[in-house]
Amino acid sequence: MATTLSVYRWSRGGRERWQTFAIDAGADTTVLDALVEIQRRQDATLAFRYACRVGMCGSCAMVVNGRERWACRTRLAALGAGPVSVRPLYHFPLLRDLVVDMTPFTAKLRDVGAALVPAADAESYALIPAGGAERRDIDPAIECIGCGMCVSACTMVAHNERFSGPAALNRAYTLARDSRDAGQAVRWTVLMSDDALARCHGQGNCTEVCPMGLEPTTSIIRLRRLATRTLLGL
Repeated sequence: MATTLSVYRWSRGGRERWQTFAIDAGADTTVLDALVEIQRRQDATLAFRYACRVGMCGSCAMVVNGRERWACRTRLAALGAGPVSVRPLYHFPLLRDLVVDMTPFTAKLRDVGAALVPAADAESYALIPAGGAERRDIDPAIECIGCGMCVSACTMVAHNERFSGPAALNRAYTLARDSRDAGQAVRWTVLMSDDALARCHGQGNCTEVCPMGLEPTTSIIRLRRLATRTLLGL
């Protein structure tokens, strides 16, 4: 099956453009397979990022036909007839072609205090039972692998670059519900600022595109409830 890919191209000092490539695709050919084929046989300068190729690492996240997707999980045959457009994630600095700079992503996590701060009196090995209520509460939110698709899909990130974004807020929720964490006071100062919880409009784009099936929108809603309780001293 002959398939046409329209691929976004840009390199430092050059103009952005779209370049068209034609490839022969089978029933199971993925977008990533197609990009690798193009790079090997048609244009070795095409830049894109990938690692595992089996839908685990999230490094091949990009926008395919207007929607954030993992290239290795997206079969060309499932996209229907017509040219397939491939462009880099939105709201990230562009390094080259389909490769974006993930530094702002990790910076947002750092800003909300996304690392566990062990309590001074915490046990050296703090166990949270897999079947416990605390673990069940955060289980739906802990499988984020940092692919950045939710940030790309978020319209509020586009509107306000200072907004913490769905991935960072989702992580903050898991820590807010973690009894081992002692960083709550500092973290709440950030979360209750003008550019964090208050900026989410609950549109759900982040939840819609998450390849891990997470619901950052739900995490943010729950985090707001906790914030209200914190403000009221409950």
